[in-house]
Amino acid sequence: MLQKANVKQLDKVVVRFSGDSGDGMQLAGNIFTNVSAGVGNQVSTFPDYPAEIRAPQGSLGGVSGFQVSVGTGVHTPGDQCDVLIAMNAAALKQNHKFVKDGGVIIVDSDSFKEADLKKALYATDEPYKELGIKAQIVEVPVTSMTKAALAESGLDAKSVLKCRNIFALGLVCWLFDRPLESALHHLAKKFAKKPAVYEANAKVIQAGYDYGHNIHASVSTYRIETDEPKPGIYTDVNGNTATAWGLIMASEKAGRPLFLGSYPITPATDILHELAKRKDLGVKAIQMEDEIAGVCSAIGASFAGNLAVTSTSGPGLALKSEGIGLAVMAELPLVVIDVQRGGPSTGLPTKTEQTDLFQALYGRNGESPLAVVAAATPTDCFTMAFEAARIAIEHMTPVILLTDAFIGNGSSAWRVPEADEYPEIKVRRVTPEMVAEGWSPYMRDAESKARSWAFPGTEGAMHRLGGLEKDVRTGAISTDPENHEKMVNIRREKIARIADDIPALEVMGNPDADTLLIGWGGTFGHLMTATDELNAEGIPTAFAHFRYINPLPANALDTIRRYKRVIVAELNTGMFADFLQSKLPGTEILRINKVQGQPFRVAEVVEGVKNFIK
Repeated sequence: MLQKANVKQLDKVVVRFSGDSGDGMQLAGNIFTNVSAGVGNQVSTFPDYPAEIRAPQGSLGGVSGFQVSVGTGVHTPGDQCDVLIAMNAAALKQNHKFVKDGGVIIVDSDSFKEADLKKALYATDEPYKELGIKAQIVEVPVTSMTKAALAESGLDAKSVLKCRNIFALGLVCWLFDRPLESALHHLAKKFAKKPAVYEANAKVIQAGYDYGHNIHASVSTYRIETDEPKPGIYTDVNGNTATAWGLIMASEKAGRPLFLGSYPITPATDILHELAKRKDLGVKAIQMEDEIAGVCSAIGASFAGNLAVTSTSGPGLALKSEGIGLAVMAELPLVVIDVQRGGPSTGLPTKTEQTDLFQALYGRNGESPLAVVAAATPTDCFTMAFEAARIAIEHMTPVILLTDAFIGNGSSAWRVPEADEYPEIKVRRVTPEMVAEGWSPYMRDAESKARSWAFPGTEGAMHRLGGLEKDVRTGAISTDPENHEKMVNIRREKIARIADDIPALEVMGNPDADTLLIGWGGTFGHLMTATDELNAEGIPTAFAHFRYINPLPANALDTIRRYKRVIVAELNTGMFADFLQSKLPGTEILRINKVQGQPFRVAEVVEGVKNFIK
């Protein structure tokens, strides 16, 4: 049997589920993640979707993966996994390289027949030897056992096979001593409207769990450390859902109704889906006919006094560019969410990159500055969505929030915040007193340079907004050269002054280091872990992570100048490094870059820093 005496006690472990895109790897991985979060583990996930839509069953192109790290001190889904579940031969071939030497690979032996090996392009009939695997192989007849467990269920053959992933989940729950009651709760929620399917999966997960007690093999099992959690309500949340919830919180704190005008696009569509469910909170979410209509509907909603949002990915951000320029000219609050993916054009819809930064900063005609912020983790998407809305409303400007496919689809354990943990958002609304004193549309606050928001129906506040330049005093259309230059400079100054209203840049890691590692956006977990590993190896390293891009935090440039060696790591060819270099002409910015549609591995960052220090 699986010997419980052979126990590895670890701070964290990494599990990778892999199989065909129709094998339910994302569901099994998500349930395991939720169960682990429920017992007090920190979690970080990486759903690795295939780029092909329903590639041939058993082919290399159709393999779907879901990797999760659970335990304490978890910042990333892990470079390599302790346990790999491979539901077929193709999954093993594509994923064996992610397994640590001495780790465990659980395979569905029923899916390693001659035809399966041929589909997966093996050259021999000895797949383990051919791949040079150095892990413990546990062959489990998952398909046969699932069929046996459901022999009297009354389900058709196709429905029975769809339960294979849950058998594997049961085995993994046994391996890591996860409570089945929690897994059953999540299954009941998933299949609430299909009781027969729930009953079948409940039977199968128990069969998988029991199988761990009964097979004759020896394999390492794992005891995972847990944190003492801060009291509160916890849930496992992915970045896209957290983004939607952060916008809802901002709507509550601003006292303005939330409007989303959007068009479906991978990997941002889940934001639209989540907000469409929230009619009970007064949210209006509309799927428009295209990306341009999405941003234009949001601009109209902003004119009408709504917290207006549009969501997209890189190709959609390009299509929205003229509309965003209109919002810059009209100086209306607007949140534009870009869940970045690989490009150019359609590019790599299911893969992650940080290659939209320049588009966010500069991708409009004319002098059209706006604020740009970036979320660092799946749960930070909540905070930065709130911040994007706060900045947009309080400074009367469009704000682009950059997330990416890695943190948008990935998830972490999250404590639901209390309402008083986030500040009220101050709305610069035109009042009757302002009208009586001679209000005009482009009168500004002396400190922030933001204009006031005149809602339709405000007596005496009728005015026009459009895409032609405005007179600096009256807001009427103006083609005067000097006036245009004044307006350009005012809009630029308005964005620059946001630096006084955002947190200072924080430096983590070794305070005495002369090497500063810099990141931004969704690379936080990998770079933070790399910093910890470098310091543990006796290589003093400090780490600064940017969530506010334009403007930069007020202390950012002076902070960077203090370090002898500055290294920027990002998932592009050096966009943020170039941005910083333009502001620090006397400082050499070193670069660690990766553009493969995949997140960093911690080892890549550690090696890159070591090479520069050498």
